[in-house]
Amino acid sequence: MLERLAEDLTAALERDPAARTRLEVALTYPGVHALWAHRVAHCLHPRHPLLARVVAAASRVLTGVDIHPAATFGRRVFIDHAVGVVIGETAVVGDDVTIFHGVTLGGLGHTPGRRHPAVGDRVLIGAGATLLGPITVGDDARVGANSVVLGDVPPGATVVGSPARVVRTAPGGASGAAPRLG
Repeated sequence: MLERLAEDLTAALERDPAARTRLEVALTYPGVHALWAHRVAHCLHPRHPLLARVVAAASRVLTGVDIHPAATFGRRVFIDHAVGVVIGETAVVGDDVTIFHGVTLGGLGHTPGRRHPAVGDRVLIGAGATLLGPITVGDDARVGANSVVLGDVPPGATVVGSPARVVRTAPGGASGAAPRLG
């Protein structure tokens, strides 16, 4: 657990040019605080779901970030500026992901099972982006600010707009017209 907490500090230092020291990040970065609280809540959730929800609620009040305790996070995730981020119960966030303020990883419907996005490794999600439903965002993808993503995003693709559409694919990826998502 301590190794993961240290990795969270390192991720912030590496991805935020305004970050000066580990101490500064540890004391003043709400995205890091929200992740740390989530890691505690996530550990509590299977055996003590009410206590986990209390930890998550306290974190939301203190940081402005709402993460359901059952959501799953990989390593070295960085939530930059943090305020207004909402991540739902069945969301999965991979390793080395950067999430900016105002992002929603939201669900659709009330059916059991996966209702929220699964985000691959090394993904960047721009400010204000909304990703809805049991979609998959492939590794190395980029989601533009204020995009509304309703369908799967291919690995290495860049999507923008509302509804989001692919504007760039990874080298060696498909070419031609940019397909709409959703």
